[in-house]
Amino acid sequence: MKKLLLFVIAVFTIFTTACGNTEATPSKAVEEFLGKYQSMDQNVLTQLDDIVEDDDSLSDDARKEYKSLMEKQYQNLSYKIKDESVDGDDANVLVEVEVYDYASALAKAKEYYENNKEEFEDEKRGGVDDSKYMDYKIKEMKNVTDKRKEEITFVLEKEDGKWKIDDLSDTDIQKIHGLYQ
Repeated sequence: MKKLLLFVIAVFTIFTTACGNTEATPSKAVEEFLGKYQSMDQNVLTQLDDIVEDDDSLSDDARKEYKSLMEKQYQNLSYKIKDESVDGDDANVLVEVEVYDYASALAKAKEYYENNKEEFEDEKRGGVDDSKYMDYKIKEMKNVTDKRKEEITFVLEKEDGKWKIDDLSDTDIQKIHGLYQ
């Protein structure tokens, strides 16, 4: 009985020590942040809705399709923590993200548009029909199967004992969305 009790105490001590060392780290904060994209957290979807709704160049159908493309991007985002450096209450976490390469589709669409503007003209109004061009870009994005890897350095600060990620730059957001060129 005494040996069993010592064994239980030893296992309990090892377990609590191991769990105690999983204190929040900068890398875990970044993993949680990116996990919200992958699981399509409600806050992430609300932000996506706000961005899509504010884009006047999108028709209602294009908004739905674009939102669907971004959701596909989020669900298929993968990442690898490459490095973590901590200096007191400041930290940097280098992450390699892998996302659908929507940027290449947009670049090809732009090149096609530049060489074929007449296909996007609105004869009634004269000039280019922006909605035709947006529909074309979204169609090209739907065909993307290639992925690309990008590196993002997350900057964090420790506040009230928890690691908080500083606001991401527009470039880093574009990398997560697969739109960085």
